[in-house]
Amino acid sequence: MHDTCDGMVKVGKTLMASLLQQLAKWWKQIFASPTIDVITAEYQSWRTQFLWERLRLWLWLALICLLSFTLRDIYDLFFPLKELSQLPKVLRIQGLAINIAMLLSLLVCFAVHKTQFGLRHPGRLFLGTSWSISFASQLFATINGFALPDTFGWSLLFLSQAIFMPVRWPLHLLSQMSILVYYFAVNTALGLKPILPELPEIYNVTFILYIFWFCTICDVGVYLYDRLQYSEFNAREALESANKKLVIAEAKYRSIFENAIEGIFQSSPDGRYITANPALARIYGYSSPEEVTANFTDIESQLYVDSSRRAEFVRLIEKYGIISEFESQIYRQDGSVVWISEKAYAVRDAAGKLLYYEGLTEDITQRKQAEEALRVFFHAVSHDLRNPVLGSLMVLRNLLSGNDTSSQIPVSRFILERMEQSCDRQLNLINSLMEAHVNDMQGVVLQLQPVQLHTVVTDAIADLQPMLTKNQTTLSNLITADLPLVNADATQLWRVFSNLIGNAIKHNPPGLQITINAQSEGDKIYCTVSDNGVGISQEQSDRLFDLYFRGNNRNSVGLGLGLYLCKQIIHAHGGEIGLDSGLKAGGATFWFTLPIILEGGGQEAGGRV
Repeated sequence: MHDTCDGMVKVGKTLMASLLQQLAKWWKQIFASPTIDVITAEYQSWRTQFLWERLRLWLWLALICLLSFTLRDIYDLFFPLKELSQLPKVLRIQGLAINIAMLLSLLVCFAVHKTQFGLRHPGRLFLGTSWSISFASQLFATINGFALPDTFGWSLLFLSQAIFMPVRWPLHLLSQMSILVYYFAVNTALGLKPILPELPEIYNVTFILYIFWFCTICDVGVYLYDRLQYSEFNAREALESANKKLVIAEAKYRSIFENAIEGIFQSSPDGRYITANPALARIYGYSSPEEVTANFTDIESQLYVDSSRRAEFVRLIEKYGIISEFESQIYRQDGSVVWISEKAYAVRDAAGKLLYYEGLTEDITQRKQAEEALRVFFHAVSHDLRNPVLGSLMVLRNLLSGNDTSSQIPVSRFILERMEQSCDRQLNLINSLMEAHVNDMQGVVLQLQPVQLHTVVTDAIADLQPMLTKNQTTLSNLITADLPLVNADATQLWRVFSNLIGNAIKHNPPGLQITINAQSEGDKIYCTVSDNGVGISQEQSDRLFDLYFRGNNRNSVGLGLGLYLCKQIIHAHGGEIGLDSGLKAGGATFWFTLPIILEGGGQEAGGRV
């Protein structure tokens, strides 16, 4: 039996602990109000303004309510009401006076409400108005020697406050607790009793339970409303912030859309322009984007000179999803023909259904004209300049070889040799000029493979040996055979070394000293070609690698293409090239870098860069 009781006690304790934990959890979920750090300053400001505005409305309601009871008491003086007959007439008169006093206090609160104090401290004004109503009747009862459990008055007061001003629940709790503490503490201390027959004692259980639950319900309702408003306020603030960001983003996009140099468009699958920007309108010869969207109802027949280009446009997008550099001739509004280049892609919905095409349009008419002019230029150089020079060179070489015995020309061999050198130099200049322009248009053609730099330099020096001997040049090759391999085009690198060595010889007096060196630095090889010549000024070095630039202190007879071609070749290899000039000390050092073949790296057999 004893064990059974112990078991029941343990079960009871367990159930009680579980119940308390559940209540604690419920309390935390319901009453865990946001801390001061969490509540934003914006919400506090909004809540203060809300309380101030609702307080004015509540003051009007309280004023009308008190006025109605005051009129009742006045009516009772002349025409006694049966429900008030049990009260002494003196108390009814004093009650009328109290109502009039509360009306005056509400009028004072109205006046304070309109001041800066009322605007800044609506919570203090809330307590002041509440206490001016609730304490008036209690002071009246205490002075007359009885306790007044004003159940009806408190119910109206607390309920109206909770309905009209449902924020800052601590204010409501403070307002309620103040009057209840006064009622129980003062009346108990003075030994006063209620005069109402239905409430013979101060500590009436039914009265206490009613007041407790009435205040609790009001305060919980205020708290939940306040919490809901806080959540909605934050959600509204977040939405407004998102809308502002969206407006800013839209403004930025609109600015880009309106001010873009390239035409921006959206076109429907059936061949209409949905949107267009001002740049597209200008390209098409219209004054506004609206004209583009209004006039183009069939892009295939209205826009393209070759109507099949629209079908090709659609086919390529369907195949690849995106197109780039789609070049076509189009008609402008005035009937003129221009070239455009389009970049576009297909926009689809979540189900994969095509919605529209979106892309960019660029006017490439000038580029096409330049390309055509360049083709004419190449034709002129090839046929009108290169071929005659090549023919003259063949005749001179035939004469010098003695194979032509058909006629005897009384010209010295020295003159023929000079003429041959002049033609050879002209042919080299024409070939370099053509190559420079081809490289600009199409890129440098590279045949990449593992290359040993020492071998390339050795071949270049051997080919330049006659020039080195003629100009009494001393050349030191410090490049060793143990350097890492580079992924390069051996022929193009030979041209770089030949150009740099040849330039040093051509533009310096005899007796020059040239040093070639290279060393490994991380994932690249750093190469140098140095001389002890006259040096190069800073002004010239800044433009030395530009197309057609020739230094004015080096007696150049070329077109300024050699170093420009060197730059093109090195950049095509993924390297850099530059100059360190030691003008004050004399001499100059050209340097360039080449990438090393990393272990496990793939090789490229050839390509255009």
